[in-house]
Amino acid sequence: MSGPLAKSTCLIHPERSAVARCPSCCDFFCGECITEHSGKLICAACLARGSAEREKVKKKRFSFPLAALLQFLVALVLCWTLYYFAGRFLSEIPDEFHDGTIWE
Repeated sequence: MSGPLAKSTCLIHPERSAVARCPSCCDFFCGECITEHSGKLICAACLARGSAEREKVKKKRFSFPLAALLQFLVALVLCWTLYYFAGRFLSEIPDEFHDGTIWE
């Protein structure tokens, strides 16, 4: 066995020889410190960091529909207010204006 893995020791346990290299951080680890996740070997720190990033993405996805709902409600209230006041304005126009007798 030759190469950097044969001469390396575990980053956490220096007395143990390394059995794998984490593809994310490129550090060497022993068999206890590295784990398989989604078909690849990864260290615990990189796995935790990836989990934290996935949680942030989930929170962003969850908060987006709430923001969209609030925007929709604000737009609905604005449209209702606009049509309400337009209707009040039109209802206050005297009937003589529609009949044409106001101009006589």
